[in-house]
Amino acid sequence: MDILNSKIFGESLTVTPLLVFHGLFGMLDNWGSFGKDLGEYLPVHLIDLRNHGRSFHSESMSHDDLADDIANYMDHYGIQRAHVLGHSLGGKAVMQFALKYPEKVEKLIVVDISPKAYPPHHQGIIKALETVDFNTVGSRGEVETVLSQYIPEKSTIQFLAKNLYWDDNKKLNWRFNLKTLSEKYNEFVSNAVKFGVFEGESLFIAGEKSNYILPQDEYGIKQQFPKAKIVTVKNAGHWVQAENPVDFANVVKEFLNLG
Repeated sequence: MDILNSKIFGESLTVTPLLVFHGLFGMLDNWGSFGKDLGEYLPVHLIDLRNHGRSFHSESMSHDDLADDIANYMDHYGIQRAHVLGHSLGGKAVMQFALKYPEKVEKLIVVDISPKAYPPHHQGIIKALETVDFNTVGSRGEVETVLSQYIPEKSTIQFLAKNLYWDDNKKLNWRFNLKTLSEKYNEFVSNAVKFGVFEGESLFIAGEKSNYILPQDEYGIKQQFPKAKIVTVKNAGHWVQAENPVDFANVVKEFLNLG
């Protein structure tokens, strides 16, 4: 059985750990400073989702797959219960996990996503990524130039470029499994989290400038997560943890009663 790749902070601490999952096209490295900060209080596992970072590649990519991966990860490390935090696609993963394995979840933290289905909205990014021909580009700069023809935001290009690495053939390549992510895109983005109810404590963190969690989504969130508390972080868009890291970390610490 394949176990997700991770980096662990505060491993020697004996309190309930926190498992952290990134979003689409992200990887655990995006959460380094957050992991280091919270690792002072509790064990923090920064984890690469399947088909991302250094985790295994698979042709399957449903919310159920992602939930089962988390359960297998916990079993592998002998973790009975954990706090779970997920951003965007990682948020869908931890919601599905909490609904499917409620006994394994102490507290649930979902960052800038709701359980609903979202219309496809990454087509431009996927097209840009598929346009990169690794037989002809020889540097990160050249890859960024190709991406910039399709993606206007420099921050998005830099975020995607973090996934570049030199493979065994001395060629640049993506760490994520672009083939599966583009083929199965509708399965994990345009599908709602399966219906179920998680009775545990839940925190939904929205970015003030993001439209991923709208006021009218509160009803749907509370139907499945009746104890959900929704907090908006100021001066932040969808990448809340990167755009306002201090306020974001404080909201999480308060919810987990740290510090």
